[in-house]
Amino acid sequence: MRTDDPPRIGQYVTLARLDAAHGPRTPPERRYLARSADGARSVWVSLPAAGVDPVRWAAEARRAGELAQPGLWPVREVGGTAAFPWHATPYRPAVPLTAALAAHEGPLPEESVRAIGATLAETLASTHAIGPPHAGLSPGAVLLTAYGPVLGCFGAVRATAPAGASRAGLPGLDQECLAPEQLAGGPIEQPGDVYALGAVLAYAATGHAVPERAEIPAGLRAPITACLARDPEARPQPAQLVGELLSSAGYGTLTPGTELAPLPGRVVAALSVQAAHTLAARLPTEVP
Repeated sequence: MRTDDPPRIGQYVTLARLDAAHGPRTPPERRYLARSADGARSVWVSLPAAGVDPVRWAAEARRAGELAQPGLWPVREVGGTAAFPWHATPYRPAVPLTAALAAHEGPLPEESVRAIGATLAETLASTHAIGPPHAGLSPGAVLLTAYGPVLGCFGAVRATAPAGASRAGLPGLDQECLAPEQLAGGPIEQPGDVYALGAVLAYAATGHAVPERAEIPAGLRAPITACLARDPEARPQPAQLVGELLSSAGYGTLTPGTELAPLPGRVVAALSVQAAHTLAARLPTEVP
């Protein structure tokens, strides 16, 4: 926690940050581990990043709460004021993809990247079938759990600026994960999610969201390159990517808890350490 972090968010007392305060992959939300004042419940609470329109951000949070889609980070509570909105979900051990690469001390193994990518592709396909594009996929938005990856930061691109306004350099956005048409202020459509998925998989496999083609492992080169096509019409459909990334799976088979390639040991250890620290964490002696 930093001195400028809020000691309380709604009815919750904040205990720790999920993400580093600064960095090239800072997510579009400020995410905190928090606990109810009676100590009974631990939650993740999110606030809009500095410079993000709180009204637009809150609208996307409410929309995410209405979806309740498997594979999306669940938004269970939305509260606060127009100037200080927040949303919360019950605690479960989770580390951002950025933290996973730091724990692993480098890019993830190809089998892990394939499993993560296939699950995210299925989540996108299901989300596209029932609602608007996710419009927030980036390495910071992917949270790894013991039951597979989940996707947070719903609607981050929509929250930053209205259609027609350039999104270059806007706070809260991972610029390398924005499709060219979105960067220029174009409409937010489903192919933009596919481009962002390609950037996320490139990051997981190489440590760079926009790597040189030769840097990408040979087995992942074709699907990642296809996702990163500048022409939206040339990008594959998310359902198609499921089988391409994980030959043993097809769209509709990757339900939560599906047995996939295991996470690297150091990532599993990071999840375990976080859970242990959360159980041991105590509320401040004086709660504001």
